[in-house]
Amino acid sequence: MTIMIPAAPVVEPKTDDPTSSVPLTSYVPRTASVPVTDPTPVTAPTRVPTPTPVPSSVSAASAPTAPSDSSVPSGLSAPGFPEEQVRARARTGSAAVFPDPAGYGAHLFGPSATAHGGDALDRTRIVPPVFMPERLEKLIDLAREPEFGDVDLTARVGGFTARLPLYLSAFGSTRAGSGDLAVHASRQAARLGIPMVIGENMVPVHGYRKAGDATRSALRARVEAYLEAAPDGAGGIVVQQSTEDADSEVWNLLYSDPAFRPLLETGRLAFELKTGQGAKPGLGGMTVVGRAEAEQLARRFTVREVFGEDAPQRLRCATPGTFTEEILRQQLRFMRNNFPKARTWVKFHPGRDIERAARTAWAAGADAVTVDGAEGGTGWAPGVFLDQVGLPLAECLRRIGRPEGCLLATGGVWEGGRAVRALALGATAVGLGRAALVAVDEDPEHGLERLVEALALELRLLISALGKYAPAALAPDDLWDPAQGAVPC
Repeated sequence: MTIMIPAAPVVEPKTDDPTSSVPLTSYVPRTASVPVTDPTPVTAPTRVPTPTPVPSSVSAASAPTAPSDSSVPSGLSAPGFPEEQVRARARTGSAAVFPDPAGYGAHLFGPSATAHGGDALDRTRIVPPVFMPERLEKLIDLAREPEFGDVDLTARVGGFTARLPLYLSAFGSTRAGSGDLAVHASRQAARLGIPMVIGENMVPVHGYRKAGDATRSALRARVEAYLEAAPDGAGGIVVQQSTEDADSEVWNLLYSDPAFRPLLETGRLAFELKTGQGAKPGLGGMTVVGRAEAEQLARRFTVREVFGEDAPQRLRCATPGTFTEEILRQQLRFMRNNFPKARTWVKFHPGRDIERAARTAWAAGADAVTVDGAEGGTGWAPGVFLDQVGLPLAECLRRIGRPEGCLLATGGVWEGGRAVRALALGATAVGLGRAALVAVDEDPEHGLERLVEALALELRLLISALGKYAPAALAPDDLWDPAQGAVPC
């Protein structure tokens, strides 16, 4: 029996040349799903059985019997124990820590339905009152009985004007998030008049090419698609930067690029400091790449052979960065000083000190704080992180309490009920990640718009039912958590 030990990471000196690139894969899948179990097929390995002693307390009739053919598995079972997962790890080693790489780019991985002990945000009920003084105020203002169509969904999101309390969440450099689907999503988000966040590692992975270059730029393709369809005075583009992006001076490139001048002149460009994500709190970005691509990316990233020496795929890992309160304050001050025409956003993973982190960012001048709950995730993460690490979004919002600035929330949002709950707990707007990609996969031209059309109708119906007529009017007493026996606060 051969035991396979993962090879050491490929380490080469990093370069800060922002023009290096890796060919971009055009990706337009027709299906996307969120598996809730380990997708790796599980079969019992062939092994030579060993005699099993029978304890005196076990009768001979119940004792295990070794098979006569040594090539047949012993038939050992472990009811109530995750036997199949153990066998998968015994068979494949470190590859079992991650989802099956064969599904990379076609599956959107997130936590299982039973993770986190059930979703507290979905469990909470929306509870309209009997007496509605705000409805009376609206009646007097309109000189008629208010209707759900009178709910005004426009919002001020991180310094931008948005037609809805929504934004398009970051997809990053994963195959599903940086190909044609992302371009279609960008164009539809622009037509909807909502902000769009472009995720980390786009430039280090795919390169940065200015207008007129023959080769395609993944980041510029998304920006151009958004600008072509964006209405006047609404929406905006947000570009994340992580550790590897900083090495490539992503924000400097964009801020000095004439193509971004229309955004700067209209106040619709923001830079987002990424400190983590809900899919894998405490870790950096991860993607699956082929051997040839891995050799090129090893100049900037750690590349590991977790899927086996003979596997065609490699795991590309980014670093999460190191933060303290002072480091965060200095980073945000740097952003405000060096890029004064761009809005300043910061994204946090669902850490236990999320309240302190959010208030530190607001005090340092952040225009928006994004909290990515543990229900979030669109790309690639170890299964143990998806199901067992990080606070659920509801708990993040509860710990933050009344926000001191613009609070953005993302994690499992796809319909109006979950969005209303997040808004009632303090969020200014909610993000669409996996839901947006699945909707665009269903219909590349209008899928996201139709998804948002349905969500917006639910928002108007629910907010009106609460006797209110703007998302900002929602409050914690509009909710009831049966597990707490009282309204959340």
